[in-house]
Amino acid sequence: MNGSMDGYWPSPWPAEDNGPSRKAASVGAFADWSGDSAEVVSRDAHGATMIVLRAPGEVFLHGHHVDERTTCWVERIDPTTLETQARIDDLPGGRRWPGGIAAHADGSLIVAFGRHIHRITADLELVATQQLPRDRPYNSFVILPGGQLVTKDFGGLLPGESAGEKLPGTQLLVLDPVTLETIASADLPEPSIARLSADGNNVYVVGDESLFRLAWNGTDLVPDEDFVVRYRTIPGQTHGWDAVLAGGAAWFLDNGAGAENYAGTFRGVGLNEAPLHLVRVALDSGEVTLGEICGLPGGVIANPPLIDVDRGIAVGYDSGNGIMTAFDIDSTGGMARRWSVEQNHASHLILDPASGLMLSAHHDNVGWMEQLVVRDISTGEDKGRIDSGSPLQSVVFPSVGFGRMIYTCSFSTVSALSW
Repeated sequence: MNGSMDGYWPSPWPAEDNGPSRKAASVGAFADWSGDSAEVVSRDAHGATMIVLRAPGEVFLHGHHVDERTTCWVERIDPTTLETQARIDDLPGGRRWPGGIAAHADGSLIVAFGRHIHRITADLELVATQQLPRDRPYNSFVILPGGQLVTKDFGGLLPGESAGEKLPGTQLLVLDPVTLETIASADLPEPSIARLSADGNNVYVVGDESLFRLAWNGTDLVPDEDFVVRYRTIPGQTHGWDAVLAGGAAWFLDNGAGAENYAGTFRGVGLNEAPLHLVRVALDSGEVTLGEICGLPGGVIANPPLIDVDRGIAVGYDSGNGIMTAFDIDSTGGMARRWSVEQNHASHLILDPASGLMLSAHHDNVGWMEQLVVRDISTGEDKGRIDSGSPLQSVVFPSVGFGRMIYTCSFSTVSALSW
């Protein structure tokens, strides 16, 4: 796995999860960490989804409005105070589901939300917009090494929807990064709820029952007919979310059904019957390995695990039951429970591979305040926690900033952790 960042701007955090393999890692992210000196600055930011970085000092916050059919916005913010320096608002969107933003290698910012995709400058001037074919949200995109964009429609239930007819299969689109016009497409037989992942020109799609791989050959996005891996094999098990590509495998969490029931917290809203699992799919053989997070029914998640290949540790969580579990992992697919803690975590995680420290969160759904929690990935030891300022549990994306700064977003708040 080459983990290529070609196609992205060379910044400390140019895209969600710091790139298409979704390793969510940044060496030195917690350099000289001191929980005793930690501070948080926060402000209201309704609909905030994620922060990305471009050139030094350029910090961009992306979010959306909260109507059912709505628009999105991007702000350039002060890296320390979070104050708005510039804003572009009411970019066309569509049906509401968190979108995405990335700093492209050509210097532009690409924004996906609803059924639209936009190209804007670093000065927040709109350059191009395209409406995408399906009247569904397109939940973000990945950038290929050649600069092309790959996106797809969201194949799950939206807030307020109830289970009915199964949605159609996934349609992937390859877009020109300048004009945003479709230059290729590919159809898969299953809907996909998870966001795309990619390693080089290989794109991975977690369908609602199977993992798929497609290859971009410069002209077409070609499905790999020999790699269609069924991961749903247990009665009561439901679909997986975003896949992390690491150590020769795709890693994700299952039992994602019910995420549309989010009510400011995931705790207690899960309806899945089977226990929630960390899923490993070997990218050579397609072999599937499952590891139970806590063995309880009623689990639910909407985000990926964290994988530390160098230490041989994977961290998963069950947001419905409030449990976080680490596993010892190896290249053969082995999983053995390493540590487990009670913690109401639901967002993406961040790893500092140098120190072994990881950013997580704990939502107090009685006092309605989320804390940022730094743990040692090897031991699970709590190395410091502090209120984030958000009354809502974050189910979206943290980011590493310039210097000693970590950003987090929830649908109510943007926060900056420093020390």
